[in-house]
Amino acid sequence: MLNAAVWLGATVFCSTAVLAALNSQDLVNLVGGKYFAQVSGALTQIIFARLFQLQIACALLAWLHLLGEWLYLGRPPRRWRLGLLTGLLALSLTGSWGLGPQLQRLHRAQYAPNARGEERAAAERGFRWWNGGFQTVNVLMIGGVLGYFWRVTQPEDAPRFVRPVNFRS
Repeated sequence: MLNAAVWLGATVFCSTAVLAALNSQDLVNLVGGKYFAQVSGALTQIIFARLFQLQIACALLAWLHLLGEWLYLGRPPRRWRLGLLTGLLALSLTGSWGLGPQLQRLHRAQYAPNARGEERAAAERGFRWWNGGFQTVNVLMIGGVLGYFWRVTQPEDAPRFVRPVNFRS
């Protein structure tokens, strides 16, 4: 349950509070209006790269918990729970290895000092498109981790009562 709580907390915190801080007027005042978009975008890329690395670690740890539950308790994992963890791991890997590097490349191209106008415009259009996919993956991750957290905190089975007749000597 602790793994799921850390996973959910980090995902929600980075997606709400950190993004709000990186797009706040305080950051504009700190770095100046001229460099705000470049610095804010670069910081967002760094933080989300680390977030997806944390999500990969949490997904692998959840898989190990599920495996341990199966081996130690003899309780095979339910198909939907296995599918949810597999989907969350796949989304984490997609965000970390697919979308993140592409967004970093496009962000650098967008603010490169030697880039021409049409190159910057193409990088900006590509960045907006890839960022939409990134935000979609992020929202799916929040929903999936929330569902996983809810399932981990709920009891798996109702208690089984055994009649006293079964305990005769």
